[in-house]
Amino acid sequence: MMKTILLAPDSFKDSMTAFDACLAMETGLKRVFGKHVIYQQMPMSDGGEGIVDTLVTATNGQKVTVTVEGPLPSMQVTSYYGLLGDGETAVIEMAKASGLELLTISQRNPLLTSTFGTGQLIQAALAHGIRRFIIGIGGSATNDGGTGMAEALGAKFYDKYGSQLKMRGDTLTRIASIDLSGLDKRLMESTIDVACDVDSPLLGPTGATAIFSKQKGADQLMQVQLEQGLSNLAELATEISQKEFHLVPGSGAAGGLGFGLQLFCGGLLVSGVERVIEELDLVKAIAKADLIFTGEGSLDSQTSYGKVIAGLAKVAKAQKKPLIACVGRIDGDVRPLYLQGVTAAFSILPKLDSLNHCLEQGPDNLAATCEAIGRLLSIKKDLSTLGK
Repeated sequence: MMKTILLAPDSFKDSMTAFDACLAMETGLKRVFGKHVIYQQMPMSDGGEGIVDTLVTATNGQKVTVTVEGPLPSMQVTSYYGLLGDGETAVIEMAKASGLELLTISQRNPLLTSTFGTGQLIQAALAHGIRRFIIGIGGSATNDGGTGMAEALGAKFYDKYGSQLKMRGDTLTRIASIDLSGLDKRLMESTIDVACDVDSPLLGPTGATAIFSKQKGADQLMQVQLEQGLSNLAELATEISQKEFHLVPGSGAAGGLGFGLQLFCGGLLVSGVERVIEELDLVKAIAKADLIFTGEGSLDSQTSYGKVIAGLAKVAKAQKKPLIACVGRIDGDVRPLYLQGVTAAFSILPKLDSLNHCLEQGPDNLAATCEAIGRLLSIKKDLSTLGK
């Protein structure tokens, strides 16, 4: 009976998509096992980059193109949301409207960016008749607590003089009142799962600003202002809702969009990778596989918390299936992941090199690493039939 190898990597950021990584893995393994093995490709996402493509492809859905405002008000972006195969579920990737990769390095400034375009994507799906949403909130360029998104959906924010504010990072400290009477009523009819890959609260040393704003262009002075703004928003929100959404793990994801989706849209924060595993019916796929390959750009201290490798490890361990992780780099001790269910982890980098060259050579390096692993596996007694 032919063996089955399941290929389920995430994207390798700035190097290859999850789909490209699947192809590279299969290329390398075929050099050893040829066509004597069944290769099942299942590109993954943890709720950030690639969640739309992953779920649309897996469910035979379609993409719906929408022109929205980018991270900066002066930008117009041709974006899209996914309509899954059931025709009733929209999957939205906030990075496609409000993402960091839409900006040049010189444009990155979370005081000036907004999630308005993400709100426009939600509004477009509502107009299409959709009432069930999966919203992936990784890769943001923003730190506005989801206020820009709420503004696009009809919420209004006012300063102490009664003047309406255009929401972005630097206007959070000026909010004195919030009017939700104009918020799109269709949101009340909707179910919104917010797929995130971090468990940060909104505020504090592990919050949205402290952990993530620097990579979005914030210096220390900006961070102080952003934290004060989010704190102001959280205080007002608690008065309005009588709930402390800012304390919920994941509320700090995407510059506080996790918080905003709860407050303004009734969203429920869920593990992005667990939501993708559910939609892909990956438990069944792993049960049928003899071996699983996964991977992503970096294996580090964050991997154990909501990343693809950790999510797959949990399922593989329960199924008693071997799981091999191939990653761009290994930073730190991987032994905790071995306890979680990863069988072995390998860096795909063959030598010290410039970052740009490593990114360019990612697919070739991944294929070569998988070939080497395959050659090692071919001598293992219980897998020796793979190459025959």
